[in-house]
Order: sequence, then structure tokens, then C-alpha cells
Amino acid sequence: ERERERERESMEMEGRRREVVVSSLQFACSDDISSNVAAAERLVREAHAKGANIILIQELFEGYYFCQAQREDFFQRAKPYKDHPTIARMQKLAKELGVVIPVSFFEEANNAHYNSIAIIDADGTDLGIYRKSHIPDGPGYQEKFYFNPGDTGFKVFQTKFAKIGVAICWDQWFPEAARAMVLQGAEVLFYPTAIGSEPQDQGLDSRDHWRRVMQGHAGANVVPLVASNRIGKETIETEHGPSQITFYGTSFIAGPTGEIVAEADDKSEAVLVAQFDLDKIKSKRQSWGVFRDRRPDLYKVLLTMDGNL
Repeated sequence: ERERERERESMEMEGRRREVVVSSLQFACSDDISSNVAAAERLVREAHAKGANIILIQELFEGYYFCQAQREDFFQRAKPYKDHPTIARMQKLAKELGVVIPVSFFEEANNAHYNSIAIIDADGTDLGIYRKSHIPDGPGYQEKFYFNPGDTGFKVFQTKFAKIGVAICWDQWFPEAARAMVLQGAEVLFYPTAIGSEPQDQGLDSRDHWRRVMQGHAGANVVPLVASNRIGKETIETEHGPSQITFYGTSFIAGPTGEIVAEADDKSEAVLVAQFDLDKIKSKRQSWGVFRDRRPDLYKVLLTMDGNL
């Protein structure tokens, strides 16, 4: 019933205004939860002052990106979804400002753990969560030690301002995820992220590859896309010595043909904003024919791991 009411509100808004202002935040995290959450709130307020309706905070912003190392003590950072203090704080903030805030967090669910995000609507209502589907496992990004594969599937959320799709970091490298969300009606895609240098090869710089992949998702699906990444150098102690990642920021907002319309540098705190006319984009998406001309009957190979049907 609540979902139907939100759809009715959105349809009423369509008759008046179908423009949305989205925002991507970028900042350096410390190892102190309270200071990080305070920084996020400060930047959310700044984004609101710039007219933003939907504001994206980076992945796991409550602290350092702890997945650089496999340490059992870091499981203490996980909290249950319900009554999560940071989610509750962001609910109050969203209601106060009248903005939508996706909130990334380390979720504990009985004996399972997830890299999750709660979607907070503009009235402070929690619309539900998405759990990260694709879990990386490599030097500096050892997430399989901490997180179960997400079980929510790719979802869309009807917010006050738009129907949105939200996925998390490594998910952004998979075009199937973006397409699945847009097939369900997502009008804007959001990707909170924590990505930077590679501990095993400090000379490897993936930022251009990272951005181009998501620009492709925007262009292929004819939807705007918002990516938020952290900045700064973070050091995590491991049994083999310190591990370091320099997060390269370069958060951005892409338009519906994949063009960059707002971007941050690799070192500075940033609040990016961009405005989109959702009706014009819908018309463009329909006229371009990428959804009309799909052939789902030929895509069964995508349901296999090795390409053999």
C-alpha cells in the first residue's frame, strides 16, 4: 500500500515537475565513526543548499575501508539493519531537508554479513535495502572475507523525486546490473564506491577505466548515473605489515548519453550537483529504441558461467 501511495505521489509530480537535481559527495574518511558521519551530514547539507534532491554518499563512509586486510576484529564494526544509528541519523536529516539519501553500511544479519545500502526517502521513510551482489577478492579489496553475496537481487526504489537504481562499487563493473535496474524502471543509477590504488602495483591507475565503464552504462541505458568515491591515503595494519590504498576520488555525474556533466578531482572534498529533465530523457530513451529492439530470447547465454547452454 505504501509503495502504491508513493507511485501516486510520483505520478502527481509528473504533471507538475519532472526535473531532479542529483548530487555526489566526496571526502576523506578517518577511523572515527562520529567524525565521518558528521562530515557526511555537513556535505549533505551543502548539497541541499545547492538544490539537490537525491544525495549520494560514498561506500562504507563510517570509517576506513577496512577490507584491505583480513582481520576478525573488524567484524565488530557490523551492525543490524534495524535500529542502525547512522541510518536513524540520516532518516532525521532526510526528513528535515526533504531529500533522498542512500546510506551505505556494514550489515550484520544473524551469522551473515553484507555490504548494504538503505534508501531513505525525502520524508525520512526507510524504503528498504540493497545488498551488494558482486563481492571482490584481491589484494587490498578482500571483501569476500567480510561479506556474504547479496541476496536482494537488483532493485529499484520509488522515491519522491524519481525511481532510482542503486548498486555498490564492484557491481558497477557489470553491465547486467545496470540493465537489470533500468529494465525495472530506474530513471537514475547510483553507485557508491571505494576504489583507488592497487597495493600489489602502486603504478596501476584504474580511474579512467572505472569511469568509462559507468559512462557506458549510462549511454547504453540512456539514463543519468551518479558515482561517489572517497579520497585520501588509508593504512590498515595486517599480519604481513601495513597495507595502503590511495583512493582516487574523481567522483562524477554522467548524463544519459554517457557524457560527464560534473566531476571532482582526485584529492579535494567535493559536492557535485547536476539537474536532469526526466521526461525529456524518457522520450530520448524511447526514441533511441535500445529497449524496443532487445532480444531476451537470445540472451540465455548470460545465465551461464562458461557460455555453454
